[in-house]
Amino acid sequence: MAASEQKTVLQFPPSFSSTLSAKVHPLVIFNICDCYVRRPDQAERVIGTLLGSVLPDGTVDIRNSYAVPHNESSGQVALDIDYHHNLLLSHQKVNPKEVIVGWYSTGLGVTGGSALIHDFYSREVPNPIHLTVDTGFRNGEGTIKAYVSVNLSLGDRPLAAQFQEVPLDLRMVEAERIGFDVLKTTMVDKIPSDLEGMEISMQRLLALIDDVYKYVDDVVEGHTAPDNNIGRFISDTVASLPKLSPPAFDKLVNDNVQDHLLLLYLSSITRTQLSLAEKLNTAAQIL
Repeated sequence: MAASEQKTVLQFPPSFSSTLSAKVHPLVIFNICDCYVRRPDQAERVIGTLLGSVLPDGTVDIRNSYAVPHNESSGQVALDIDYHHNLLLSHQKVNPKEVIVGWYSTGLGVTGGSALIHDFYSREVPNPIHLTVDTGFRNGEGTIKAYVSVNLSLGDRPLAAQFQEVPLDLRMVEAERIGFDVLKTTMVDKIPSDLEGMEISMQRLLALIDDVYKYVDDVVEGHTAPDNNIGRFISDTVASLPKLSPPAFDKLVNDNVQDHLLLLYLSSITRTQLSLAEKLNTAAQIL
């Protein structure tokens, strides 16, 4: 009678990372970088909570964040749980629709203590997102990645947790894109003004228009195969433009610029008046 052989198989649970995705708003990245700059001198990285919601299609929408004090030593991580819960209650008083969707850490990729922190957030919310932000901006690029944790088991015995990367969408309007580009540059002379930002935006717009002109000319001359989707997109873009004569368009732009300059002038007067009032108040107290 042949003895039956029993084999222990390493089991991989069905992966949901292939269908899960995340979308992060620029405010979250700016908050994380600001917390990293203000971190204590002895801290090597910043850890915090991600707030947002889960969209009907299953996408995790990350809209806000806050840092959580922690201590790391010898592979152990201690989070200030009371601070985390108190700040969460404060955030939900302002926006009750924002709930915990995961946590973040600064640096490149997943580290040794990430599993311990992820285990804590797994008790706060099912399937939390782990967001990593490279605040060093190496080579002028900010590496931002999102992960989920998948448990590995040997037979019926759990072994470890494996972090799997999920698609991450970082969408920005033009003004946010300019700020993010400045943020990626570790050394800048000064932050561009609104007019300088407008100039940069116009230069990019002109470069995109030149690319579209070149593509259309190449298609007409037969150098490039036509793409119906690109053609429809160009057609919809041109159709969405208002029908204005060049003089009317120039007047519209000039009026907007004048309104903007007026706001800058009024804000400058307000700052001067507040500064003068503060100095007068200080002088009155001294006398």
